[in-house]
Amino acid sequence: MVAPILDKKSGKGARGQGLDTPERSPQARLEEAVGLALAIDLDVRESGAVPIPQPKPATLFGTGKVEELAGVVRMEDAELVIVDHPLTPVQQRNLETAWNAKVLDRTGLILEIFGDARARGKGALQVELAHLVYQKSRLVRSWTHLERQRGGFGFLGGPGETQIETDRRLLSERIVNIRKELEQVRRTRALHRKSRRRVPYPAVALVGYTNAGKSTLFNTLTGAEVLAQDILFATLDPTIRRLALPNGSKAVVSDTVGFISDLPTTLIAAFRATLEEVQQADLILHVRDIADPASASQRADVNGVLADLGIDTEAEPDRLLEVWNKADLLDPVAREHAANEAARHGAILVSAVSGFGLDLLLTEIEGRLNRRRQTLEIAVQPQEGALSNWIYENCEVISRADLGEGVTSLRIRVAPEKRDRLARVAGAARLNSAAE
Repeated sequence: MVAPILDKKSGKGARGQGLDTPERSPQARLEEAVGLALAIDLDVRESGAVPIPQPKPATLFGTGKVEELAGVVRMEDAELVIVDHPLTPVQQRNLETAWNAKVLDRTGLILEIFGDARARGKGALQVELAHLVYQKSRLVRSWTHLERQRGGFGFLGGPGETQIETDRRLLSERIVNIRKELEQVRRTRALHRKSRRRVPYPAVALVGYTNAGKSTLFNTLTGAEVLAQDILFATLDPTIRRLALPNGSKAVVSDTVGFISDLPTTLIAAFRATLEEVQQADLILHVRDIADPASASQRADVNGVLADLGIDTEAEPDRLLEVWNKADLLDPVAREHAANEAARHGAILVSAVSGFGLDLLLTEIEGRLNRRRQTLEIAVQPQEGALSNWIYENCEVISRADLGEGVTSLRIRVAPEKRDRLARVAGAARLNSAAE
């Protein structure tokens, strides 16, 4: 199914295609396409679903449908039509000719959203890289007005071919430079993560379908002021804050870019530097909009992106916790049903707006993080300053007590990967297991 969305005021618009997944209806896909258009402040004037029995290589649509939509374009005086479906460069060019309007496909629309003013800092670099990779494959469209001629010596191209090659070379050079910059960003973030690992706090990452309420939940849990609006892709660069847990434990939590169905592969590759925060997290919170009828298919889309990042949620079930957000949008009966389903699936039902369920969520986060971390007690002698310093830098000190004569008893929580190192530094015989 294809849904045309036309914008008269700004000369922009969109079209939406239904997914093959049975959970998402054509109407839900159409509404998402409208949301994508609204994310960059478009005035949507017309929308609808168009069946395509047999996609045409030249135009995607059949001849009659192309002519029918050309009439809609003229009637709405639209300058841009966006097709929420992949278009080949040839299809894009032919539709632009037939409709006398600019045409973008789903990938182009998502790149436009990511390229909006919200893409700042390192996120802007990643967006530019995805844009350039996308444009490079479509350069031939820009110079069709220049003729191809045989040159004066041998079989040389005419001015059009020369301009295409020049643009392609310039794009390639810029792509190489951006990738070098992003590699430096990746190394810098790796150093930051290494520095954070010296602070003995586990890492929590928020992921989810775009507009599921991740940033609102992040702000509520941490007291941060990350942009949280009812728009798609409000967050691009990751934000990291400290999170205080109920029984005194601490963690660092990061808010990441939202996912979406059919996320362009160029964007997945470009945002690897950002999504490495997810790859390195001790616990991943998958935030779902449980009030959205398409929540089940959105879950599959997010898990697909996580799989692309090398995160196997089936092999590491304790590493992923589903957070069913927006309980405040459910009526009492639906909320009770959702709470029962969440308990049955090991999820937590919450409302980031009202605070419903957040105490239970924090308790579950702390329990899962501490499940892998061993609680020990060790007595440190006054002359063991180096040992005490190592413990404070690499372990979480829960409490301390003076035993007299300068001896200090430390109750600590240590990650599995640092347990052996502690045993070597302090001596395994001195480590006593302690109950939580």
